[in-house]
Amino acid sequence: MTRHLQDTTTLHNGVKMPWLGLGVFKVEEGPELVEAVKSAIKNGYRSIDTAAVYGNEEGVGQGIREGLAETGLSREDLFVTSKVWNADQGYESTLQALEVSLRKLGLDYLDLYLIHWPVQGKYKDTWRALEAIYESGKARSIGVSNFHVHHLQDLLQDAKIKPMVDQVEFHPCLTQEELRAYCREQGIQFEAWSPLMQGELLDNEVLRAIAGRHGKSVAQIILRWDLQNGVVTIPKSTKEHRIIENASVFDFELTADDMSRISALNENRRVGPDPDNFDF
Repeated sequence: MTRHLQDTTTLHNGVKMPWLGLGVFKVEEGPELVEAVKSAIKNGYRSIDTAAVYGNEEGVGQGIREGLAETGLSREDLFVTSKVWNADQGYESTLQALEVSLRKLGLDYLDLYLIHWPVQGKYKDTWRALEAIYESGKARSIGVSNFHVHHLQDLLQDAKIKPMVDQVEFHPCLTQEELRAYCREQGIQFEAWSPLMQGELLDNEVLRAIAGRHGKSVAQIILRWDLQNGVVTIPKSTKEHRIIENASVFDFELTADDMSRISALNENRRVGPDPDNFDF
């Protein structure tokens, strides 16, 4: 059972990945972003998740450098994720996209590099590039994002290296049972983006009742549900008190009844695009 903010899951290649991290989707470049990353590191986070399309890799890199300097930690203490955007997919363009991301972040390597979306006709060539990147040591782990079961099955027909992670939309209204089961079978770590459903779940009566019994916030209940489901999660916040609150989920445990009641909220409802119907 996950007991500490710095607890990790071991990916199938032996790399250790923190269960909880900071997401920075839609956080613009600037002091707020830098301070959020620094605050996360100061308060014990060891995982930071960004992407090329977020347009904020430079600020994330600055926050990492300043956060490490202030805490005395080393680069090796952090787990940094970025993603290749759709317009850059393809073999050579993916190799170039990684170099741009590394330069902006000010890093020599990533801990995890993901294909952001399964662009038809391109994601297999993109994956070949990720395999080359992995073999070069410029990414300690490689994976995918927003891949359904059929995308993974198609990819695995030709892949030399199995993805270590699949990062997808996951929250109590979208529990992705089939995909989670497939990832478990394949040894692919399941990771959640938008775990709080962009705030839509914070007034849910079932979640509020469970939160009241545990003396926790609804956000903390959802994040704990993620962890007890074996799901890596990366809640986004720029406010230090929220960053701290989101990490305060290791001093309690949801009951089996809590877990089933939360899972029963599933409606297969998304706040983001369906990967099968996304206009790439």
